[in-house]
Amino acid sequence: MKRFCYILAAVVFVLVALLSQTAWVKYEKVVSEIPMRDSVKLYTTIYKPRWGSNHPILIQRTPYSSAPYGEEMTNALVTSYRLRNFVRHGYIIVYQDVRGRFMSEGEYENIRPASADVNEATDAYDTVEWLVNNVEGNNGKVGFWGCSYPGFYAMYAGVDAHPAVKAVAPQAPVTDWFMGDDIHHNGVMMISDAFNLMPMLSHTNHQPTTEWEPTRKHEMTPDRFHFFIRATRDSLRSVMHPSSFWDAMSAHPDYDEWWQERDVRRYLYNIKPAVLVVGGTFDAEDCYGAWNTFKAIRSQSPQTDCRLVMGPWAHGAWNGREAHKLGDFDFGKKASGRYYHNNFEFPFFEYHLRDKGALESLPQVSMFLSGSNDWYTTEDWQLTDTEKVRYYLDGEALTEVEPAADATRSYTSDPNNPVPYDSVTDHRRREYMLADQSFADGREDVLSYTTEPLEADVTFVGEVIASLDVAISTTDADFVVRVIDVFPEDDAQKPNYQMLVRAEPMRARYRNSFSNPVPMVPNEKATIRYALPDIAHTFKAGHRIKVAVQSSWFPLAEFSPQQYVDLWSCGSDDFVSADIDVYNSSTITFKAVK
Repeated sequence: MKRFCYILAAVVFVLVALLSQTAWVKYEKVVSEIPMRDSVKLYTTIYKPRWGSNHPILIQRTPYSSAPYGEEMTNALVTSYRLRNFVRHGYIIVYQDVRGRFMSEGEYENIRPASADVNEATDAYDTVEWLVNNVEGNNGKVGFWGCSYPGFYAMYAGVDAHPAVKAVAPQAPVTDWFMGDDIHHNGVMMISDAFNLMPMLSHTNHQPTTEWEPTRKHEMTPDRFHFFIRATRDSLRSVMHPSSFWDAMSAHPDYDEWWQERDVRRYLYNIKPAVLVVGGTFDAEDCYGAWNTFKAIRSQSPQTDCRLVMGPWAHGAWNGREAHKLGDFDFGKKASGRYYHNNFEFPFFEYHLRDKGALESLPQVSMFLSGSNDWYTTEDWQLTDTEKVRYYLDGEALTEVEPAADATRSYTSDPNNPVPYDSVTDHRRREYMLADQSFADGREDVLSYTTEPLEADVTFVGEVIASLDVAISTTDADFVVRVIDVFPEDDAQKPNYQMLVRAEPMRARYRNSFSNPVPMVPNEKATIRYALPDIAHTFKAGHRIKVAVQSSWFPLAEFSPQQYVDLWSCGSDDFVSADIDVYNSSTITFKAVK
């Protein structure tokens, strides 16, 4: 058997090599240093078909390297699942190191705002101007795409866009690092991701290089969970040094003008190119960005042809073969990478860059419903075919019946014993987004509220609003609301499984304003109202809907000191326990498909 596997692997290797050679014969590589309007040159790799003319240009701008550098061709022309159709149809494929990264000149800046004289929109414009005038055989039509940070750059290519830019596809785009992407959610630092990402993207005094600039390796002893228990934002500053963006964040602890001008949504008016926003409902990094970029364009630029595709995917998974699988779940062929590319992405670019085909298979909104494992589509981005369903958190019940009188349930949030976000805490795994939540059962610092078994399927799409009426013994605390699908005990495949559908933290000091925080008044009732990222899920008949309320989600999210103190200078001694009362007037509201 082993011998057979070795032979099979060798055959596959040879076939890939032959296919690669074929692609390399059909394509040539050109490297250019394209000058921007301030004379900074950006390293740009162009893969161009050797045959014919009238080729559209598809560009990805990235801070993560446009390697391989030099004459070497990229194997991605053959091996990349996402590139296959475009290569077959003769697209000119362009990769560019953004300014200040790898082989490009200039100084790098995280989430550079469009208010700067030279910014990501102007760099995209100047790049397109050079390409359409200097690359032979192009048809004068240009598209941008990218996932995660490249999605941020793709979206900026649509801002004050060059006339040749006809289509952009921001996928899981970085959008607002204070409100909902990698770094913070509602002002709560997502400490594990921020700690990993910031050192990698914080270098200054850049010199062009083909190598990743060195970053300090951090030994998380004895493990990630206990490493972050001992940490504060201030103590992490010295561990991460140098980190220019970490230092910048410390000067802007709240959602001030500095943060607001770095929110790409601020500039999404009068967008000319067509836009395809793509994201995953189980994206651990940038779930927020896809939903909210789409909503901003539809509300601020209503004339723009803007469409949304949200699948049951992890971060960027739609670009791979195994997109339909995540953790314990297989969502089927309609959630596969092949299905996504053939029905959404490729038709979108073909239509706008080559005037080919039609967009009948691409509704304005396409959401894949986990639970029922099928697509929900609509031409109404505001989802008026839904109705609000409000549940009260009453006793241990999640009920649509309004309580007759005030009552509370209580817990103590202890900084020495935070609630873990997952059963696995030694590393941040993407599967936590839908993982079994039974590991948190029985904890006294988690309040759970559950419906009776559902008599019929219930499908929720769009926004989820938590409104918690609470009182705390201190001046600040965090709240985390988890929405869970509880499988019946007689389920054939996952008996008693508690599937996480959505969870989101919120810092109490920001309950009235993210720009002007105020302390809580100890033991005085207050309302903590906030939005969780949108969902697309069917709770099947016989299942139960469960909502959990807690004050930590560790170490995915930082632990609050639970006092109204400066988060960037406080020490470990400032972290205290808080007694939390949750009133039965608290609610969670969904949009149910009629």
